[in-house]
Amino acid sequence: MPAAALKKQSRDLLKQRLKAERALLIAAFRADGKPEKLLRGLRHSVDEVLSEAWQTVGLPSSTALVGVGGYGRGELFPYSDVDLLILLSEPADAITQARLEELVQMLWDLGLEIGSSIRTIDECLSESKADITVQTSLLEARLVCGDAALFEQLQQRYAAALDPQAFFHAKAAEMRLRHAKYEDTAFSLEPNVKESPGGLRDLQVILWVAKAAKLANSWGQLATRGLITQTEARQLMEKERAFKDIRVRLHLHANRREDRLVFDVQTPIAQSFGLKTTGEGINARRASEYLMQRYYWAAKTVTQLNTIMLQNIEAQLFPEANEAEAINERFNDVNGLIDIAADDTFTRHPSTVLEVFVLMTERPHLKGMTARTMRALWHARFEIDARFREDPVNRALFLRILQAPVGLVHALRRMNDTSILGRYLPNFRRIVGQMQHDLFHVYTVDQHILMVVRNMRRFTMTEHAHEYPFCSQLIANFRKSWLLYVAALFHDIAKGRGGDHSKLGTVDAAQFCEEHAIGSEDTELVVFLVENHLTMSQVAQKQDLSDPDVIEAFAKLVRDERHLTALYLLTVADIRGTSPKVWNAWKAKLLEDLYKVTLRVLGGEPHSADRELKNRQEEAMATLRLYGLPDIAHVDLWKQLDVAYFLRHDASDIAWQTRSLWDKLNSDKPVVKCRLAPIGEGLQVAVYVKDQPDLFARICSYFDRKNFSILDAKIHTTRHGYALDTFLVTEQSFAKSYRDIINLIEHEICELLTSQAPLPAPTRGRLSRLSRTFPITPTVDLRPDERGQYYLLSIAANDRTGLLYAIANVLTRYRINLHTAKIMTLGERVEDVFLVDGAVLNNARNQIQLETDLLDALRV
Repeated sequence: MPAAALKKQSRDLLKQRLKAERALLIAAFRADGKPEKLLRGLRHSVDEVLSEAWQTVGLPSSTALVGVGGYGRGELFPYSDVDLLILLSEPADAITQARLEELVQMLWDLGLEIGSSIRTIDECLSESKADITVQTSLLEARLVCGDAALFEQLQQRYAAALDPQAFFHAKAAEMRLRHAKYEDTAFSLEPNVKESPGGLRDLQVILWVAKAAKLANSWGQLATRGLITQTEARQLMEKERAFKDIRVRLHLHANRREDRLVFDVQTPIAQSFGLKTTGEGINARRASEYLMQRYYWAAKTVTQLNTIMLQNIEAQLFPEANEAEAINERFNDVNGLIDIAADDTFTRHPSTVLEVFVLMTERPHLKGMTARTMRALWHARFEIDARFREDPVNRALFLRILQAPVGLVHALRRMNDTSILGRYLPNFRRIVGQMQHDLFHVYTVDQHILMVVRNMRRFTMTEHAHEYPFCSQLIANFRKSWLLYVAALFHDIAKGRGGDHSKLGTVDAAQFCEEHAIGSEDTELVVFLVENHLTMSQVAQKQDLSDPDVIEAFAKLVRDERHLTALYLLTVADIRGTSPKVWNAWKAKLLEDLYKVTLRVLGGEPHSADRELKNRQEEAMATLRLYGLPDIAHVDLWKQLDVAYFLRHDASDIAWQTRSLWDKLNSDKPVVKCRLAPIGEGLQVAVYVKDQPDLFARICSYFDRKNFSILDAKIHTTRHGYALDTFLVTEQSFAKSYRDIINLIEHEICELLTSQAPLPAPTRGRLSRLSRTFPITPTVDLRPDERGQYYLLSIAANDRTGLLYAIANVLTRYRINLHTAKIMTLGERVEDVFLVDGAVLNNARNQIQLETDLLDALRV
C-alpha cells in the first residue's frame, strides 16, 4: 500500500478511536456525574492519539510536543481547545517545516480543535517575557511526547527567568480587569462559570501565583504550607469540582464550547442535576433558581477565599515591616488594615464579629482587613446564633453600623461577602443568591437590596448631589435618615416565600425594630415603607395624576409629610436599584409631580381642579408673554380646550402648544411640532389634525416603523373636532442628531396623515432572549372607572417591537376612543393603562370579544 494511503488509513483509525473513546467517556459521565474522571479521560485519550500522530509524521528526535494551558494542566473539557506547543531545539529547516505542517493538518483532520505554536526555547522565553498569557500557559506546560531532555531544559530556563513578584502583580492586574468586565460581581444573573468573579479562573489564579512563587502546586500543598486551612482546602476543592461539573454540562448541552450560564440553558442544566421545580403559582420555585442559588453561594465562597489567599501569598512575596498601632485591646491598625490582636479574638469575644465593621465605619482610613482577620472572621460566622442575636450588646453594635456617618454600604457588602449579614439576619440569608424572574430586576435579591441601600446612601453625599438633586434636598432635612436604610434592608426580604412579599416583609421589619428597641413611631414608619414600597410607583405610573380623587386617596394613605418623603426616597432608590434600563427621566418626573401635588394637599391646600386650572393657565400665559405673542393669541384655542386638557398638561406644554397652534386653529393640513422633551430625555411630539378614528394607530405605526419607544401619550379632542395628541418618545440616537430627527419627524408624520394610506398590518416583533426564556402570560383587564364615565383598559405582556401599534390597531377596529395612554416599560415587561370609551363597550359580549382579540395581538 502506498505511503499516502497508509497515512490516510492510520488517520481514519485514529479519528474513529478518538470519537469512540470520547462517546464512552461522555456516556460514563452522564451515568456517574464525575467531572474529574471525564476531564482526565478526555485528556488521556487525546494524549495517546497525539503521540501516535507524532510518530506517524516522523518529526526529528530533538523535538517535543508539549501541552500548555488547561490541556497542559491535565484536564480537557469536551469542547475546549487543545493548546499545544511544538518545541524545537533549533529553527525548522524545510523538511521539518513540511512535517510540522503535515502534523497540524493531520490534527485538524482528526477533529481536534487545536491552538498551536511552534517555537524554540529562546523564542518561548522571549514571548513569555512580552506576554503574561504565554508566561501563564508555560507555567502549566506538560510533556506529551518527544524529547524529554529538551522539555526539561525549557522548564529549567523558564523557572530561572520567571520573576514571581512581577508575575503576581501582572496576574492581580489581569484579574482586576477581568472582574471589571463582569461588573465586579459574582452575582450576575447570567454568569460566566469560567471568567466571572468567583468562578474557575479565580481559583486558577491562586494556584498560578502560588506555583510561580514556588509555594505550592495544589490546594493540599497550600494547606500544608499553612497558607490555607484544611477546611478551606476542602471547600475550594468542592467548589472547583462543582464549577467544573457545570462547565462540562454546558459544553455537552450546547454541543460546543459554552461557559455562560445564560437564561436559556439554566433550566436544562438544573434538570441534568436532577433539580425540579417545586410548588405552584406564586409559591413555585424554578429548578433553575435552585441551581443558581447554589452557584452563587459557591462563587461567594471562592471570592472570599480568593481574597484571603492572594493576601497571604502577597505577604510571602513582599514581606514588609508591620507597623501595628493599637485601636483597642482587640484590634490593631496594621499598615492601614484592621487586624485582630490575637488569632482567637472572634471566638473569645463574639461581639467583635460586629465590632470590626463598626470600627471600619468609624475609621475611614482603614482600607480593608488583613488576611488573618478575614480568615478568622470567615470561620467565626458560625458564632452567630440565636443567643448572639439576642444579646443587647450585639443589637446595639448592629444599629451603630446602620447609623454610621460613613462606610455603611462597604460595611454591609463586606458583611454579606463574609456571610455575617445573613447569619445576623437569618431571613436575609434566605434571599442571598436568589434570582428574580420578573424581567426587570438584573440583580439577585440580596444584591438588589444592597443596591437600594447604596442609592439611598448616595442621596446624603454631596459628591452625588448632581445625580439626585431633589432627593438630596429632601434627605438633608429628614430626621433619622438611618431608618430609611432599615426599610431598604427589609423591603424585599420576603421575596420567594410565596404570597405578597410586601405584607410578609412587614412582620420581619416589625420584629427587627422591636428587638433593637426602635421606638413605636419609628417602627411604624419602617413597617409602612416596607408594606407600601411599590405603591407610589404604581400610582404615579398607572393612575391619572390630574384626578383629584387619586391624589386625595394617596394623601390619605401617606398621612403626613414625613411618610410621603420617606416613601418617595425609597421608591426612587428602589427603581434605580432594579436595572439601569428601568429608570428614566419620565418616571422621575411622574414621581416628583406626585410628591409635590400630594405635599400641597397634606399642607392643607385642597387639590381643586379649578385652582389647578387657574394656576396652570396663569403660568402658561406668563411663558407666552416671553415669546412676544399678542395678549389675546391664546383665546380662540383655549376656548376649544376643556378642563381635562389643562389638568393633564404642564404649563410649559400648554405654552408650547399654544405658541405652535394659535394661528392654525382651523388648519386643513396636519400640524406636527416636535421638540426636545423638557424633562431632559427624549422628544415631545404634538399632532394637531381633524379627528379621525384611526389617528392613534396611524401615529403608533410611524413610531413603530422608526423603532421609537413611546413613554407617554396624551390624547385630547377639542370642542370643534380636532385631535390634539402629545407623545413622549425616545430612541438612542436622539442625543447625537436631534435637530435632523425633529425635522424628519415633523415632515414624515404630516405626510403620513395627509396621504391617508391604509394602515399596515401589525408585525409580530420577536421577543428578546430574556422574554423567550421567562415569558409572562399576557393579561387584559377592562373595567369601568370609578365614575362610570370611561373604561380603564390595563394590559401586561412581554415587551416587543410593534406591541403598542398592535394594541392600537385592535382599538381602531372596534372604533374605541382613546383619551389617555400610560405606557410603562419595566425592563422586558410592559404594563400599559388606557382610558377609553366607545359605544361597543356598552355590550358585555363585545367586551369579551375585545379582550380576546387584544390577547391574540399580545401573543407572539
